[in-house]
Amino acid sequence: MKRFDDQPRKRPEDLRSHQWYGTDGLRSFSHRARTRQLGYLPEEHLGKPVVAILNTWSDINPCHVHLRERAQAVKRGVWQAGGFPLEFPVSTLSETFQKPTPMLYRNLLAMETEELLRSYPVDGAVLMGGCDKTTPALLMGAASVDLPTVFVPAGPMLPGHWRNEVLGSGTDMWKYWDDKRAGLIGDCELAELESGLARSPGHCMTMGTASTLTAAAEALGVTVPGASSIPAVDSGHDRMAAAAGLRIVELVHLDRRLSEILTRDAFEDAVTTVLGLGGSTNAVIHLIAMAGRAGVTLTLDDFDRVARTVPVLADVRPGGQKYLMEDFHFAGGLPGFLSRIPDLLHLDRPTVSHDTLREQLAGARVHDDHVIRRRDDPVAAEGGVAVLRGNLCPDGAVIKHIAAEPHLLKHTGPAVVFDDYRTMQRTINDPGLGITADTVLVLRGSGPKGGPGMPEYGMLPIPDHLLKQGVRDMVRISDARMSGTSYGTCVLHVAPESHVGGPLALVRTGDSITLDVEARILRLDVDDEELERRRAQWTPPPVRYERGYGALYNEQITQADTGCDFEFLARAGKVADPYAG
Repeated sequence: MKRFDDQPRKRPEDLRSHQWYGTDGLRSFSHRARTRQLGYLPEEHLGKPVVAILNTWSDINPCHVHLRERAQAVKRGVWQAGGFPLEFPVSTLSETFQKPTPMLYRNLLAMETEELLRSYPVDGAVLMGGCDKTTPALLMGAASVDLPTVFVPAGPMLPGHWRNEVLGSGTDMWKYWDDKRAGLIGDCELAELESGLARSPGHCMTMGTASTLTAAAEALGVTVPGASSIPAVDSGHDRMAAAAGLRIVELVHLDRRLSEILTRDAFEDAVTTVLGLGGSTNAVIHLIAMAGRAGVTLTLDDFDRVARTVPVLADVRPGGQKYLMEDFHFAGGLPGFLSRIPDLLHLDRPTVSHDTLREQLAGARVHDDHVIRRRDDPVAAEGGVAVLRGNLCPDGAVIKHIAAEPHLLKHTGPAVVFDDYRTMQRTINDPGLGITADTVLVLRGSGPKGGPGMPEYGMLPIPDHLLKQGVRDMVRISDARMSGTSYGTCVLHVAPESHVGGPLALVRTGDSITLDVEARILRLDVDDEELERRRAQWTPPPVRYERGYGALYNEQITQADTGCDFEFLARAGKVADPYAG
């Protein structure tokens, strides 16, 4: 690997955008004329790196509502470095509002990202996102184009507050909603909580999916150092955005492409980071998909292997007990966290800011051992996600076992089966189902095709009568996902999903199911002959979509264990740049 200071700098005629602006033909004349139409002088852009700023801002995405202003900071940095910034609005995937789930549209944003970067006169890109699906979508699309790229995380919101409680978005929503159902709080308290859970722009400030994936992006090396944990409304976030604008111009001059950053070593370090943070199970799907776009094969077995080597050191909710992302940031952020596990990282790989991760972490330290624990005082001895195998999940399933009640991590109980989420919502409190604390709740029809889009249905609600008895956790199994802010003994991503005939489709109410996390087992205690009889009787459910994007999704989506990418996007192969003349 060449060092930054050893690499030759690009001449203006070597820039990709030169094909649009710098030749003598009619098309180049037209491109220059239309740029004058936009109000730009020739000296403002000709011969300069053109930087696309892909912005997922919108009025209905509270995680990104500040990104309109942050884009101005990125532009400031690009201008000062001698580049020419152009802002592109792209799809906004709001975890809060988009139904049935923004996971349905992750690959759509990835396609949009890829095709925008390929089809316009762009030399490099700054990607702006943070809400759960935007980080993987933007990086998946950018990886398929392979230009110099920097990612700007949206940043976590401020901590929530209610009376004398510090609230974590999502995590405390689930908690207090259960308190309401159990009769412990009333409508007045709930109304107060509505105004206290989320009190500023930014994504969830717990170690949910958003914070997990922006941390993974920083661990991959595609952000400026320390970027992933800066609170969204902190002035440091503005400075970080400007620094990203400065950096991308230098990366274009040096032609340091995304493929030099997104290596096998980088993805292994991202897995290590996610597991050591006690991060979201959703990161398993997204990192597998992101790696695939970068030409790296990442599997569930890689996660389980790494999980056995890395301790959980971040005491950040919901995997931890107390702290939130602002605490994590001022305790040292991701550089401080990584400084505690250097022996588990590939330190000689490059990042967008340094020749090696080793150089990037030089001087990083932890300022609060309660938030980022020492190795001899971990939150948990092993990484926060376990991969399960067995006849109920031949292609794997996952569980965030550090967020579960310990006594349920080895459990055998009778199943109560729900065929879809609506039916579950309508009937979960039916006394006739005979649900007890020992019951294993099973939800099917909620995977990639069945959901559709694999919604976050996996944290099935506990029946009201059990909540009132003080029961706050049960074994729950589904082919759905779970919010990264959630908690409980929830087995997720069962593959293959029931909609395509996976074994989950064969489970019947009353069947015995065994979960043993230590042994990594999820087993349906029914003999093979009976399962074959049931399989012969099974009929495929109807297709969810007859036309439109949903039909494309149904035809192309892969299963959870391979990242839920589209087959035609995940396959190997090159796409040529368009002819611009």
